Amino acid sequence: MQFTAKQIAELINGKIEGDPETAVSSFGKLEEATEGQLAFLANPKYEEFIYTTKASIIIINDSLQIEKELPATLIRVPDAYSSFAVILTAYSEMAKANLSGIQEPSFVASSVTLGENIFIGAFAYVGNNVIIGNNAKIYPQVYLGDNVIIGANTTLFPGVKIHHDCVIGKNVCIHAGSVIGGDGFGYAPQTDGSFKKVPQIGNVVIEDNVEIGANTTIDRSTIGSTIIKAGAKLDNLIQVAHNVEVGMNTVIAAQSGVSGSTKIGKNVMIGGQAGIVGHIQIADGTKINAQSGVAKSIKTPNTAVTGSPAYDYGQAMRSQILSRNLPELEKRIKNLEELVEQLKKEKIAD
Repeated sequence: MQFTAKQIAELINGKIEGDPETAVSSFGKLEEATEGQLAFLANPKYEEFIYTTKASIIIINDSLQIEKELPATLIRVPDAYSSFAVILTAYSEMAKANLSGIQEPSFVASSVTLGENIFIGAFAYVGNNVIIGNNAKIYPQVYLGDNVIIGANTTLFPGVKIHHDCVIGKNVCIHAGSVIGGDGFGYAPQTDGSFKKVPQIGNVVIEDNVEIGANTTIDRSTIGSTIIKAGAKLDNLIQVAHNVEVGMNTVIAAQSGVSGSTKIGKNVMIGGQAGIVGHIQIADGTKINAQSGVAKSIKTPNTAVTGSPAYDYGQAMRSQILSRNLPELEKRIKNLEELVEQLKKEKIAD
């Protein structure tokens, strides 16, 4: 597929500098792009490459000052990164538009309700009473248990497993290998030291415009629902336990874990490999640094924490500085002790 600078500018409301009929057919990183490719510059770190790249069209910020004439056609926008994301989204939607129908072999129960323009890939399993909305894309080897609901324009990539009774909203994207609605980790200790499984009879509800990375697991609730609210973004390899709630527009980076019944507010940012204990609350706007261990509730909105156990980010940074200075502080204390001893001896001598 080919696109002209004029077509791209119309899509992102950009201003063209150069030939509006310049055409591109693929994408490239600014420093590596070749003729016929579209690139973008958002990070000043890569500004030098705008003068050496062979990209035919470059999307740049309105504020960028060009020092010399460039052979490429430029498209100026307020935010190059966001605009490039819009283009990539449109491109991927066009690519998926060619997917439709039900491939064989696959199993689709007779009680399933199918929307318009859906795609179900080979070796998929769609259980009883499943509802699949318009334009949904179900890639090969996806499993949908009984009574699952899949909203319109949702994409489930290969190998995704959605267990019975779970609800997936509109415009959701779940990447390969993720498991939604597996049993929560619930066991009752017995007097003989063994553990008896507590049945997990709830479900998982994923609201609209959520994206979930590859091989992430979200457990079904014991009773009620584990909830991922609208706009949340979860990275790869994340564990979300039973009865957890993740707030609107919250982002969680890879390898993080959230224990059962914890409630995470909206617009929270959680760094990679962070661990959060169960039955606590995380206030709106909280920022949790990578590899932090959160062991108690964070009740003040917009708090930043780090460390294990996690505590105030500013205090933690000061503590780290003090820790690095300990050898010097020890030396100074030793010198002061020697000085005090010397002064004592001089006083006795007097």
